[in-house]
Amino acid sequence: MIRKALKKDLNEVEAIYNEVLNYEAAQVSYTNWQKGLYPTRADGEKALAEGTLFVGEDENGRLYGCVILNHIQPKEYDNISWKISAQSNEVLVIHTLCIKPNCKGRGYGKEFVAFSEEYARQLKCKAIRLDTYEGNLPAIQLYSRLGFALVGKCLFHFQNVIWETLVCMEKEV
Repeated sequence: MIRKALKKDLNEVEAIYNEVLNYEAAQVSYTNWQKGLYPTRADGEKALAEGTLFVGEDENGRLYGCVILNHIQPKEYDNISWKISAQSNEVLVIHTLCIKPNCKGRGYGKEFVAFSEEYARQLKCKAIRLDTYEGNLPAIQLYSRLGFALVGKCLFHFQNVIWETLVCMEKEV
């Protein structure tokens, strides 16, 4: 079940962020995120306050992942030739989709995307957009399988610290 996050979820959201970052530090980094820089508890707190933080909860009440869904398109999106014409309030953007490393391969990412699509319909959006690090092949493959089109690549200034190339994708709602 995916639901809006509650204040009581923040410790677990922070733990999920850290589990993902620790796993990538020990294995392979697909996201290019940096521990202590992004994602952090402060990112979760901000999204919670804005009502844009969502969590996935299993049948035993344990959180397995989280995502931020809003209309905020990074300034770099202006450099992309989006195929779907839409005003900012007609675009839902997927940010920081995280699944606990010990829960991967269970379809939770697909579940979050399906939830995002339904949420976008409820908000009367025309499109869902996202970006991911160009080296994040698992995410690119997942989104492609779920009907997202690769629209372009762009150089982003990640957290105003790291320059990186991100792949931008979108899907019509």
